[in-house]
Amino acid sequence: MSTPEDRTTGEPREGVTAGTPHEGMTPGVPHRGATPGTPQTTTASPQEGTPLRVDCATDIDGRITFRLPPVAGAHPQLLLRLRPKKGRSETTRHLLDLDSDRPDGHRHAVLEPHPLLDEGRWDVYLLPEPGAERRRLRPGLRDLRSLVDGHLRDRPAPVAVRIPYVTKDGFLALRAWRRTAHAEARAVDVTDRAMTVTARLHGAELHADATVRLRLRGTDTVRTLRPRTDDDARGFSFTVGPRDLADGGGGPARVWDAFVRPTDGAPPIRVGRLLDDVADRKHVYVYPAIETDGSAVRPYYTVDNDFAIEVT
Repeated sequence: MSTPEDRTTGEPREGVTAGTPHEGMTPGVPHRGATPGTPQTTTASPQEGTPLRVDCATDIDGRITFRLPPVAGAHPQLLLRLRPKKGRSETTRHLLDLDSDRPDGHRHAVLEPHPLLDEGRWDVYLLPEPGAERRRLRPGLRDLRSLVDGHLRDRPAPVAVRIPYVTKDGFLALRAWRRTAHAEARAVDVTDRAMTVTARLHGAELHADATVRLRLRGTDTVRTLRPRTDDDARGFSFTVGPRDLADGGGGPARVWDAFVRPTDGAPPIRVGRLLDDVADRKHVYVYPAIETDGSAVRPYYTVDNDFAIEVT
């Protein structure tokens, strides 16, 4: 059973969504895709130059199954390419065989939970045969229902997450995270005086001396808070007010990144929100600001879905 999330915004859910990208999304308002029935089958091979769409479905173990219409080629494969950073060449690829064991000629490939994908964005291509020119794929149906309540399951270390999504230019890609441990933010409750963040630790346990650390981006300045912890040594919460983030330096606009340290001397673990079906939440989950003494303090999620607090 799902628990209430984020009291200040709606809870977006994709479920089974159509592949066409949604335009004009309003921040802070949940957006749901269509929920079509069984996809129509076809026995005709797609003509060269026409958009080729691929369906995909996830399961609770992290497995992703891809399904394509009949394609030409002696040994077609799916090519997953880790998108390189700007100015760098691509170096990491993963190939999946496309099997054809269905009467309608459709092909499928399975991305198993292991090996784990490197953290980043993976573009999906069709490779008709070895050495052939690869072909970018459009999304068909994306069945992400198994991911919706992913935050309710405790994850062992390392914490690995993969979410199929539609790029801005309308192609299918995977968003992957791989972390030794992860602190999953759940509710973010913002009042006119302070904000309270409720989270749960995955891949590690909290000790009596656990602390929450807010690090001012670009500096060595750290503010330490004592969290309230649950009896199971996983759940915790912390409250931040404007005074906690005052006089940190770093210019008129400041960003504080949130971490939890399970025990003194342990590596800090990033607080974020990864364990559901939303690949990019920065412009979807929009929170109100706390305004005081001419400053505005606003929680938000970064482009990597990590939790941060901006002071302007």
